[in-house]
Amino acid sequence: MGTDECDNCGMPETSGVLVGPAFDAVSSVRGDETKRMQVLIVEDNPKMTSLLRQGLAEHGYAADTFHTAAEGVEAISVKSYDVIVLDRMLPDRDGLEVCRDLRQKGLKTPILMLTGLAAVGDRVSGLNAGADDYLPKPFAFEEFVARIRALMRRGESGEASRLNYADVEIDLLKRAVKRNGKSIKLRNKEYELLEFFMRRHDRVLSRTTIAEHVWDMNYDLASNVIDVYVAALRRKLDKGFENQLIHTIIGVGYMFSSEGPASN
Repeated sequence: MGTDECDNCGMPETSGVLVGPAFDAVSSVRGDETKRMQVLIVEDNPKMTSLLRQGLAEHGYAADTFHTAAEGVEAISVKSYDVIVLDRMLPDRDGLEVCRDLRQKGLKTPILMLTGLAAVGDRVSGLNAGADDYLPKPFAFEEFVARIRALMRRGESGEASRLNYADVEIDLLKRAVKRNGKSIKLRNKEYELLEFFMRRHDRVLSRTTIAEHVWDMNYDLASNVIDVYVAALRRKLDKGFENQLIHTIIGVGYMFSSEGPASN
């Protein structure tokens, strides 16, 4: 998409803050952070992604944003989302190809495709590629968030609703965790950290990798935020169990494994 398309996307901006009646429309989803719905936005216009992400946050949704197809596909491989917002014209791949490939791999998560191509034939192509909805640019934010809500109301994403590794089970829909049948209460970031670990079990994960995927930030070598959250998760998940699952890899990061790191 062109770099100036977002100037007409229908989202008013005042001093960098989105305004308008839409921001009172979904107040019911605010509150408990552990229940925030997860949205992935793959869009190459930085200004638009920033506005969409900020607007969704105002409605109580959590949004991850990426600017290339490769980054978006990688994010999908390590984290579950309730809705995917996919731009048609990405710098590295056509959004139609990305959508088609995701469907062929069995992904059932609802996909809303954004595009500057508004002809009927273009909409049909998007739907035939596997998109659940198709929103031409420019658009009003009120319509955008209404379509997001409609896709979420369709129910489960169609992906497996549970994630299992060793004796740990995550209910992805309820964001509930059990180990050996025992319920474990986690804070939001602890849950996201555990889900990331379980989707990449038996791999050595650097602190930089963890920061980029769970915190969506560049890792500050002087910060110990990751170590603090891992320690908290370890206390809740491993305490009282003989088989420890969270392992520290000195000088590198962490590994989530029932076997532990191979000895030298």
